[in-house]
Amino acid sequence: MADDAMLKFVARGQEYPAKREAELRAEDFREIAERYAVPEAEAQAGRCSQCGVPYCSVHCPLHNHIPDWLRLTAEGRLREAYELSNSTSTMPEICGRICPQDRLCEGNCVIEFSGHGAVTIGSVEKFITDKAWEEGWVEPVRVGPARGQSVGIIGAGPAGLSAAEYLRELGYDVHVYDRHDRAGGLLTYGIPGFKLEKHVVMRRIERLAEAGIVFHTSFEVGRDASIDELRAKHDTMLIATGVYKARGIKAPGVGAEGVVEALDYLTASNRKGFGDSVPAYDDGSLNADGKHVVVIGGGDTAMDCVRTAIRQGAASVKCLYRRDRANMPGSQREVANAEEEGVEFVWLSAPEAFDGSDKVTGVRATKMRLGAPDASGRRAPEVDPGGAFQLQADLVIKALGFEAEDLPRLFGTEGLGVTRWGTLRTDGKSMMTSLDGVFAAGDIVRGASLVVWAIRDGRDVAAHMHAWMRAKAKVAA
Repeated sequence: MADDAMLKFVARGQEYPAKREAELRAEDFREIAERYAVPEAEAQAGRCSQCGVPYCSVHCPLHNHIPDWLRLTAEGRLREAYELSNSTSTMPEICGRICPQDRLCEGNCVIEFSGHGAVTIGSVEKFITDKAWEEGWVEPVRVGPARGQSVGIIGAGPAGLSAAEYLRELGYDVHVYDRHDRAGGLLTYGIPGFKLEKHVVMRRIERLAEAGIVFHTSFEVGRDASIDELRAKHDTMLIATGVYKARGIKAPGVGAEGVVEALDYLTASNRKGFGDSVPAYDDGSLNADGKHVVVIGGGDTAMDCVRTAIRQGAASVKCLYRRDRANMPGSQREVANAEEEGVEFVWLSAPEAFDGSDKVTGVRATKMRLGAPDASGRRAPEVDPGGAFQLQADLVIKALGFEAEDLPRLFGTEGLGVTRWGTLRTDGKSMMTSLDGVFAAGDIVRGASLVVWAIRDGRDVAAHMHAWMRAKAKVAA
């Protein structure tokens, strides 16, 4: 039977942490919402119905023990709540910030279905882990007895970092190789600070480094070493590079100056936030200050771009998307945040050409309409005749999603099997690639996806790699 701390959803309303006023938050890259105070966190956690079938956990890729740590939070047992949350996730405070809870745990909360508003799961998750960092409850990685075997991980994004932590706990020597000068992948350079402040990522990476995980930054496989050379150094390898190749647009004028890729734009902004020298930002190439900005796309990356442009002082920001609001892939919460901050959405519209001889001056677009469902079940957009129009633009940002790079060519090994989409082909049971002892996880296998899925894949692949290395050690003995 539930105790007095729980089942308060009828008498107590849903309350997220207060967001700063849109005009104020658009002036900086701080996170837009403050954290719960202890009483508010306990009160909101106490709204959980403790249902027999916790759909929140079922729909969480990590299958976090959500009702259990909500109960512990409601009872004031915050350290226990953190420890339980941390038992299934290597980055709970990061998931609490950037997961699309409206599509996952909160969107499937039973009391949401009853009309009472979902439990604010993500905000409570963020609260208990931030509290743990403040109170010193986040312990060092518990490194297991040394096994005398080493692991090489290519990619320091969420999948690679998650696998690295689990494998280090098992006693393996772990080396992580990444092309960037800081670890974290898209957590560091792709996601803006107003969604994920960078100290939150850096403290996780520092914790891993303190555990003896060796980070080789500014290291490109294929340039600094071939994959075969790395395989000779390590007992097993993991490829967790993510997908970084931007999807293109085929339209006249797309190569004009001022038409840029989303990731280049976001990386420049995040580097500037770190205090790096960023010539392309300083000369205005990747800076929206004073410009009329058009962002093309409707996913979370597009939302990151439009909200970054607002903070850089753009004269206007428009988001051009070929479907309607109900069919966009990005988080509806992010759309609402963007609208509050002054972004204009131009729904059911697609670019046809980019004006400007030397530098882009505008976008020629056409209205779209939704036709019959495509293979995915979504209604496919089609051109609405007679719907042509123009938008002024000094900066156009292409945010159409990402595809896999040609890893066999980049890594210098033709034996690495890929799918027709360019992602790595892996065995469904072992997560191993076509190369013996080389595993793969995260977006480079499943395609562009969510951070939480990358963390899940990192956890799963670490178990498979551990089993494979144990078998290898037994054979050697």
